[in-house]
Amino acid sequence: MTDVRRREFITLLGGTAAAWPLAARAQQPAKLPTIGFLGTATRSDMSLRVAAFVQRLRELDWIEGRTVVIEYRWAEGREERYTEIAAEFVRRKVDVIVTAGGAVLAAKQATSVIPIVFPVASDPVGGGLVASLARPGGNVTGLSLQFTDLAGKRLELLRELVPGLGRLAIMANVGYPAAMLEMGEIKATARALGLEVATLEIRRAEDIAPAFEALKGRAEALCVIADPLVTTNRIRINTLALGARLPTMHGFRELAEAAGLMSYGPSFPDLYRRSGDYVDKILRGMKQADIPVEQPTKFDLVINLTTAKALGLEIPSTLLARADEVIE
Repeated sequence: MTDVRRREFITLLGGTAAAWPLAARAQQPAKLPTIGFLGTATRSDMSLRVAAFVQRLRELDWIEGRTVVIEYRWAEGREERYTEIAAEFVRRKVDVIVTAGGAVLAAKQATSVIPIVFPVASDPVGGGLVASLARPGGNVTGLSLQFTDLAGKRLELLRELVPGLGRLAIMANVGYPAAMLEMGEIKATARALGLEVATLEIRRAEDIAPAFEALKGRAEALCVIADPLVTTNRIRINTLALGARLPTMHGFRELAEAAGLMSYGPSFPDLYRRSGDYVDKILRGMKQADIPVEQPTKFDLVINLTTAKALGLEIPSTLLARADEVIE
């Protein structure tokens, strides 16, 4: 090979080698947007909600594994996990965090930069999550559970099912601020209706059985206020209520499905579905501070006929006709 030919070959080889990294970089797929999903309960507890959320994202062309990555973490009803998981999402620099209830505050304390969407929050303004419903400000927005007449409607349904109801018990996790807010509303409504009220205050799973022991003979029905602790222990609660011959009223369908008597409240799968729209807007560049907090539009009445039979209760046909779902 002549010197001229050798120099041409070396120049060509050098140019090709220099181009390799560029070609390799061009072929590497761009990093997909990442959603950090902090589930307050267990995967199985939240399966319907997650399915509704993922389905809505698909409809909006966010397909898991192809156009978006969803990192799931499950707190399993343990509030101390909220802070750990939120910190992990911040370290991983996810593009948006989706979480609910008390975990929203933990996420907000972990970051003031990453957008946070809550499918469910009891009192976003009072809880310090947003400045106002119309203009949230900050990095948090989502869907509120605020609905002033829920306590009245639940008690109205319970009285329809238990004629002559005079003594009501209310179970709540006193360590969960939203549960205490709801307990206050139910107590005020119950007393306005002339009902005697007994409260079952719990903080952990070990408190549930003793609370029922202390309740013996003091109530004719039980309102159970949901939070991650109650949701995780819903079968135990409903089993003990059945043993005590207490008809139960719950806030959402998962607890009625787990041998509770009845539930009335916002459709959580629908709220999680609608949260997919919030995530879509944020991933497409809209500022979360400008996306208004919305309220529930779909409410479900669920009646468990199997539990009613076990309690010896006859469900009025008028009530059955209004039910969105009857479990047999």
